[in-house]
This record gives sequence, structure tokens and C-alpha cells, in this order.
Amino acid sequence: MVAITVILAAVIAAFVFGMSGQITKTKIVAATVQQPTASTITVTYQGGQDAQSFDHGVVTVTPDSGTVTYKYGNGTANTGGILDPAVGSTVIATAGTTGEFAEKNHVVVVGYFTDSTQQVIIDTYV
Repeated sequence: MVAITVILAAVIAAFVFGMSGQITKTKIVAATVQQPTASTITVTYQGGQDAQSFDHGVVTVTPDSGTVTYKYGNGTANTGGILDPAVGSTVIATAGTTGEFAEKNHVVVVGYFTDSTQQVIIDTYV
């Protein structure tokens, strides 16, 4: 009985003193990744419930060899284009050498939102 009272008091105190106010809401948006050839990977923005607050996305592709990381968007190295907020917009990642994307490739898309938050939209291998 004492333990339940202590836990209940701690939860109430967290809300009263604003400790729960630091939690950010997860944004709901999506992107898909396809690999049409051994030297290209296509990322397509699909939109979602929070599409109105999506500003842009940055695509990072790391080939299985792990020797080179290709980054696309927002003025970073190897800029090939930003995944913009229009549903259906694409970024096409092109390998530096023919067939470099032939094995498993790690693709991560980080979304940047108008409220200055960012989150990973997709983290997958193709």
C-alpha cells in the first residue's frame, strides 16, 4: 500500500512540476526506398499525417563496403538534391563507380520539420 502511494505521488509530482512537458511528439511522415539499378537508389517522399510541417529531408547512402557515404541535401557533401515537401518528390542517389550499390546499402532519411525538430523517417537496407 505504501509503495502504491509513493508511485502515485511521483507520477502526480511529475505532471504538477512540468517534468513531462519535455517530451516531443513523433511526426508521422513516410518515405520509400527502391534500387532500380546497381548504381542508383531512389528515395520517394510519401507524405503523411504531419506532411504540413515537413520542411525537407536529407538522404544518406552507405554502400556495403562502408568506404564512402553519399549524402544528399541541405548543402552537405556530395549534394545531389533535397527531398522536398511535395508528396512524390524524389532523390536519386548515384554511386561514384558502376556497381558500387550492388550489395546491401544502408539508407537513412532524416526529416527536418518547420518547428526545428528532426527525426529519422526511414532507416533501411536495399
